[in-house]
Amino acid sequence: MSYAQQHLNESIEIIQNIDVAAIEKMADLLSQVKSDGGRIFFLGVGGSAGNCSHAVNDFRKIVGIESYAPTDNVSELTARTNDEGWASIFVEWLKVSKLTAKDMLFIFSVGGGNLEKNISPNLVEALKFAKTIGAKVVGVVGRDGGYTAQVADACVIVPTVNSDNITPHSEAFQGVVWHLLVSHPKLKANQTKWESTVK
Repeated sequence: MSYAQQHLNESIEIIQNIDVAAIEKMADLLSQVKSDGGRIFFLGVGGSAGNCSHAVNDFRKIVGIESYAPTDNVSELTARTNDEGWASIFVEWLKVSKLTAKDMLFIFSVGGGNLEKNISPNLVEALKFAKTIGAKVVGVVGRDGGYTAQVADACVIVPTVNSDNITPHSEAFQGVVWHLLVSHPKLKANQTKWESTVK
């Protein structure tokens, strides 16, 4: 079997085992954020940060929810990292944005954050803050979900089907899940360009 076929077979296995109920719960929570006039703050690092940027576009344009990704502001991100340290970059950004109980943190992460192992402490600190405010928390994560899975109101853990491919599958399925959500009848408000041209 070629590697390409193996990788795609692993993706099929993930699709067959992903938690659909958790995705539907996310759709309900996002619908609530929209009706309350809340905002979504997408948090992620590395490849997941890139996914955050794309998701911000889709949730603003297709769903009509005010959305942001702190990692899109390189100047503030690097200033906070340099002056205050890596662990606090997101929580301090959220404080300035005046996070409220109407808002949501949407986490994209391979591990979900783990303070004991010093993995993505910035996500953990932001999640702790969000819980004190009463903001909603959802996530699409890999492995065991880490701290995100422990505290989220809804969390999709991308099933591990090959321990050598946890990161690529986790980051790829972040895209699958958020595209599902922005296409969901409970959330989609605006037609996408190509679909609008079909007669």
